[in-house]
Amino acid sequence: MQDFSTYLPGILLAYSAFLLAIASPGPNILAVIGTSMSVGRTSGMSLASGVAAGSFTWALLTVFGLSALLAAYASALILIKLFGGVYLLWLAYKSFRSSMSAHDVEPQELSGGRRAPFGYFKRGYIVMMTNPKAALAWIAIISLGLQNGAPLWVGAAIVLGTSTLSLVIHLLYAIAFSTPVMVRAYSKARRSIQCALGGFFAFAGLRLLTSRS
Repeated sequence: MQDFSTYLPGILLAYSAFLLAIASPGPNILAVIGTSMSVGRTSGMSLASGVAAGSFTWALLTVFGLSALLAAYASALILIKLFGGVYLLWLAYKSFRSSMSAHDVEPQELSGGRRAPFGYFKRGYIVMMTNPKAALAWIAIISLGLQNGAPLWVGAAIVLGTSTLSLVIHLLYAIAFSTPVMVRAYSKARRSIQCALGGFFAFAGLRLLTSRS
């Protein structure tokens, strides 16, 4: 129980960082929204499932990669946390800058013609796995909860938790944004959401940079 209470704050922080990161629509989210609006809810949900599967793969690869690196070079944790903290501060800057922008979200349907549901699933997975920013984001997120010497269940908890959040949130985007009403509602709240995201990423980045464990 003592081990659980030791690692729980970091795990919850990793969950929070991931949850808030996908609250701000990037290219993957905009593709899900655009597909739901222009093609239909089923296609949007298939694409969302593929994106979530890609998130699970990235999380798994990152946890195993960082765990292996820390097992071989314990001092690498300092560099990982430095990198993760700087990246989170960069996300904070981008969120604050976006909150001051007048541009609304612009969902677009994927190019290449329409597909069967499984085709949308494959496209979502490929889009997620070929996104170079995904690797950077996952290193930052995982490093928030993965401490040096952490047991295997900590990494498993981060992977399973973030993967569940990814699937649920992406499917909710596909369902909710299958009508343009939700896009307009989000656009009205976009600046406040981006400002809140900037504050959280700044907090998480500074916490990671000043962490000793």
